[in-house]
Amino acid sequence: MLPVIFVIPVIQLLILAFAVTFEIKNINLVIVDQDHSVASRQLVSKFTAPAFYHIKAYADTYAEAEEQLKTGKAHQILIIPQRFGSDLQKETKASVQLITNAIDGSAAAIMNAYGNSIIADYNQDIIVDMTGGIEMKQPFNIRYSYWFNPELDYKTYMVPGILVLLVTIIGMFLSSMNVVREKEMGTIEQINVSPVKKHQFVIGKLLPFWFIAIFELAFGLLLARIVFGIPIIGSLWLIFGVASVYLLAVLGIGLFISTLVETQQQAMFLAWFFAVVFIMMSGLFTPTDSMPEWAQQVNSINPIAYFIKMMRMIMLKGSQFQDILKPFIAIVIYAVISLTLSVWRYRKVAG
Repeated sequence: MLPVIFVIPVIQLLILAFAVTFEIKNINLVIVDQDHSVASRQLVSKFTAPAFYHIKAYADTYAEAEEQLKTGKAHQILIIPQRFGSDLQKETKASVQLITNAIDGSAAAIMNAYGNSIIADYNQDIIVDMTGGIEMKQPFNIRYSYWFNPELDYKTYMVPGILVLLVTIIGMFLSSMNVVREKEMGTIEQINVSPVKKHQFVIGKLLPFWFIAIFELAFGLLLARIVFGIPIIGSLWLIFGVASVYLLAVLGIGLFISTLVETQQQAMFLAWFFAVVFIMMSGLFTPTDSMPEWAQQVNSINPIAYFIKMMRMIMLKGSQFQDILKPFIAIVIYAVISLTLSVWRYRKVAG
């Protein structure tokens, strides 16, 4: 269990924080320039300026470019038709076509927004040229300010959620395997007939994982601050207080799983089943508000979703206890129910 306890969570934090992101940083673009004019070259140069765009190839026909898109070598195709430059000069308007691979809908929307922004910027330059170098004044002076994540860094959004997974692995997976191990070894009956009371046995089995998970959380917060520069605006005491209650809930789930199975393998499979569902619906990767109404209702029994929400609010917004009161009460209720059911089930089976 030592590698699982100490190595895997650290690797998860270091790798997932960098790798798991919805940011689009490498867009392979194929250019189909059928005009070969000064104007078309100026438009192409606009796409070479941003660091996230890479000109994958120049194709003579759309069919060649489409083949690149089908094989996955390209993400977008920019088609500049013939007479593009002359249309701009004579008719003061021209058309271009931007084709995007939309298998991944969210990524396609972002890439399309990038491309449209670049074309709009080029359009503004054309307007300036046509008005004799006088830039059209905008009626509003718009300035943007992004709260809680000023740099729009996706790691700032992801790391608090990954820290939740870190303590969940300790709480749920290891507690579910630890108690059932006594069944595999045949020592559970010896413990039951010994002077050790059942509640003492349960506490003795689960409490070490509670302390280990708290230590892992502290170490993870330190890594998040030093390695990733994640701000911790809120109270550390509030973070650990919420984590303490959350761990009681997941420890109760782990103990309950251990009372239902006979082997560690069965415990791992069952814990993994619940963990995958909870993680995918937790809001770690996508906002829970974007889910269907029925999914949001089902998510009300997801402890990971509550803890991720509270972690992000405390770390990034500096929320106080009254701000997280509702999800905290939900976690308290979850902890009471899971521990009560797991202890009752254990006493029923082992007694």
